[in-house]
Amino acid sequence: MKVKGNIHWVSAAHSYAAEIRLYDRLFKEANPGQGKNADGTDRDFLEDINADSIKVITAQLEPSLREAKPEERFQFERHGYFVADKKDSVAGNPVFNRTVTLRDAWQK
Repeated sequence: MKVKGNIHWVSAAHSYAAEIRLYDRLFKEANPGQGKNADGTDRDFLEDINADSIKVITAQLEPSLREAKPEERFQFERHGYFVADKKDSVAGNPVFNRTVTLRDAWQK
């Protein structure tokens, strides 16, 4: 069996700061724009946009991730799967986008 990665912690002294984009659902409702408003007019789908559909944070990452190439993919422990952004990542300073969250059974 081949192991593709290791899970470990990184000390603050050896980490580096990187931009991370956490994407979530674009709409708050399963069927945006469905139904009527209180005044009887058709509901506009724009009313159902999730204002928190993207959060940009800075995270401390292990130094080896600094060399990530655009579109290279990683799993960040307990947070999901991420990809180095195709447009905004530059050599030595990748920007990561979350593509899939992980199911969190820890709090159950």
